[in-house]
Amino acid sequence: MLITNSYPITNNYMVFNSLEFFVFLPIVFVLYWFVFKNHLKAQNILILIASYVFYGMWDWRFLSLILLSTIVDYYVGLKIHATTAADQRKHWLWVSVIFNVGLLGCFKYYNFFVDSWIDMFVFFGYELKSTWMLSVILPIGISFYTFQTMSYSFDVFYKKLKPTTDFLSFAAFVSFFPQLVAGPIERASNLMSQILNKRTFHYNQIVSGLQLILWGLFKKIVIADSIGPIVDDIFTNYATHATSTLILGVTLFSFQVYGDFSGYSDIAIGTSKLFGIELMSNFKFPNFSRNIAEYWQRWHISLSTWFRHYIYIPLGGSRGSKLKSIRNICIIFLVSGFWHGANWTFIFWGAFHALAFIPVFLMGRNAIYKDTVIAQHTMFPSFTELGQVLLTFVIVTFSRIFFRSESIADAFGFINRLCFPFTYEPYYHPMGYRMIDYYILITLFVLYEYIIRKNERSPFMFKSKVVRFVMYTIVVLCMLLFYDSNIDRSFIYFQF
Repeated sequence: MLITNSYPITNNYMVFNSLEFFVFLPIVFVLYWFVFKNHLKAQNILILIASYVFYGMWDWRFLSLILLSTIVDYYVGLKIHATTAADQRKHWLWVSVIFNVGLLGCFKYYNFFVDSWIDMFVFFGYELKSTWMLSVILPIGISFYTFQTMSYSFDVFYKKLKPTTDFLSFAAFVSFFPQLVAGPIERASNLMSQILNKRTFHYNQIVSGLQLILWGLFKKIVIADSIGPIVDDIFTNYATHATSTLILGVTLFSFQVYGDFSGYSDIAIGTSKLFGIELMSNFKFPNFSRNIAEYWQRWHISLSTWFRHYIYIPLGGSRGSKLKSIRNICIIFLVSGFWHGANWTFIFWGAFHALAFIPVFLMGRNAIYKDTVIAQHTMFPSFTELGQVLLTFVIVTFSRIFFRSESIADAFGFINRLCFPFTYEPYYHPMGYRMIDYYILITLFVLYEYIIRKNERSPFMFKSKVVRFVMYTIVVLCMLLFYDSNIDRSFIYFQF
């Protein structure tokens, strides 16, 4: 059975770095603070309407999925709370899990399983026709809002949270537009509580939000978007490039995906601040991590903590034997890989990180770096710290070959060209980009992040107004210089 749809995939959604968003955001801001300032319910209704408009700009028909997920988990939360019978509570929790995972399975993973099933039969000499494939569009953000609504059901089940009876506020929590399509994946205990309570206009919070938006746009436009075409060229044509060029490509991709995703998170957190709402931090300078465990404490924090709270700990975490703990670690990383996409490349990426994490766990070094950042109390890192940071960066960057490649064959083809034999040649982009500009850009970016490494929410933390003004000017000029209207402006994690 082949199911088709009559509407194409489009790029008309309202991304943070679009003109449409810079018209949309001030309108919502003015209505929120100057029209509905003293009316909490009206503010929440405005958030809900704005969020549905924001998402509906992509394809209004997929709003039905968000609404359906909202209704199911709202009702499940009430039913779990209303009963004391353990079996009935589990029954309703499974309703939430099966429904949300079912949405993901249908839209994101169904074709992957069918393809894998067919490939298995082909491997053993039997040929099957792919008549069971579904021709469907992957709704942007579905992996994020389904996990967010599931976390609400889990928290109610574990009695960490009382369910709300305010459906409109719950719907605003599920669809809150700053973090709807790419996170952070918020807990109801943080975001829901803020939506249910009166917010107050604070000038310093607004300024802080605008600073984060500016810094996030810089990372997206100047870092991620500008090096994207170089990365695309190198990965697409890896078979014709020298080893030195492949090293350049995967290294630049590490900065591209970091600038793209952390830039999105900065804009999301900053935009939320404009409405008096504080989201959790999603990135804490992961490029300065000293081992792979610390890296996962600093990269996509909302997802890694979600897996820890709702999968790793319920499985037993590290409480049992070493063997069971290793099993749980492998499950977490494989599920994390699979969450990112229906492709064997992501599963290999997750498995690679599990293999890198296990030795750190066995040596008892998985929890030694918690709240500190490299060289917290000194100007320069020690040679040991510098070596640890470089080694961790190399491990993470190598893993991204699987993350970026279109297929497992491409990933191993890339690795084969990378290793055997080593060849060198200067890289020249077909469009004539000057690579020295990008080397300087990345170097200055890393140095600046090192300067501001103590607080991920204060990219312009200088006390001097003159210095802050100079930094604002440099950032804006860089964005004007590097902005290219011909580059796809969507964010990488929209596809997940």
